Amino acid sequence: MIRNLASLRATAALLCGFLFAGNLWAEHRVLLQGDGRLVIVEPDGSLSWQMPWGAIHDIHRLENGRILTRRGKAEVVEIDPDSRQVVWSYDSAAANGNAGKRVEVHAFERLPGGHTMIAESGTARIVEVNREGEIQREIPLVVDHPNAHSDTRLVRRTPDDDYLVAHEADGKVRQYDRETGEVVWDYSVPLFGKQPAKGHGPDAFGNRLFAALRLPDGNTLIATGNGHGVIEVTPDKEIVWELHQDDLPGIRLAWVTTLEVLPSGHLVIGNCHAGPGQPLLVQIDRETKEVVWTLDRFDDFGNAVSNSQLLDLAGQTIR
Repeated sequence: MIRNLASLRATAALLCGFLFAGNLWAEHRVLLQGDGRLVIVEPDGSLSWQMPWGAIHDIHRLENGRILTRRGKAEVVEIDPDSRQVVWSYDSAAANGNAGKRVEVHAFERLPGGHTMIAESGTARIVEVNREGEIQREIPLVVDHPNAHSDTRLVRRTPDDDYLVAHEADGKVRQYDRETGEVVWDYSVPLFGKQPAKGHGPDAFGNRLFAALRLPDGNTLIATGNGHGVIEVTPDKEIVWELHQDDLPGIRLAWVTTLEVLPSGHLVIGNCHAGPGQPLLVQIDRETKEVVWTLDRFDDFGNAVSNSQLLDLAGQTIR
């Protein structure tokens, strides 16, 4: 009897582990791009919405339910999900003096009041435009290694209304005063004593960061891109929390992209270019580093899911 009970318990534990590892019990509703389409994945794993769409590096569901994302390399568009039509667009490759220049866009946000912030790589500037496409504000960016593909990755407003810019090729976060354009804080992502290695997968390495978020306590959370991890640094640039490539049992982080801090304090991490058998998204308890949810849909969405947003959360997230 005791032996049978122990066997049942072991079988149940093994089954629960299998279900968790395979993500058969998903807990979140997720908007993402993968395998040539925009999709909404429901908690049961089904797709409730989709449309053909190319690669992106940023995405937002707006308060009106529309989707703000990128089309091609330089055009920011607003999509009505019901009609699947683009209802607003701004093409940085052609507008406001950029015709003929090499320009890419990897970050944007809808601002309070309705203007849209767009970070232009190549021309190395942030612009805020109105619905008519007229520039309302322009902030020149500092770049040490100019490249239209890698001047920037994600750019986000801080609670103090500055901009935090992830400068991928520079391996550096810079904070720009939104009024003056002055760099008021910066942080160079460390290599932790390792040598850089080219590539995009888990065997590459560097400090080509993807995202930086300002937390309510003033610290900055950084997705280190091909550094395969996440670090939290103080205003004095001290690392107070870190997550590295093989810290999560059974999971190997590759190009760590988006960050989303949930109302619970948990952290959702984008795990791009990680290959089959590895999750695209990982949710962890920041205090314990326990994995509490994963989205493993490599067969459905491929190896280049760079950006996502959870849609089922009550309360404000930081992303």
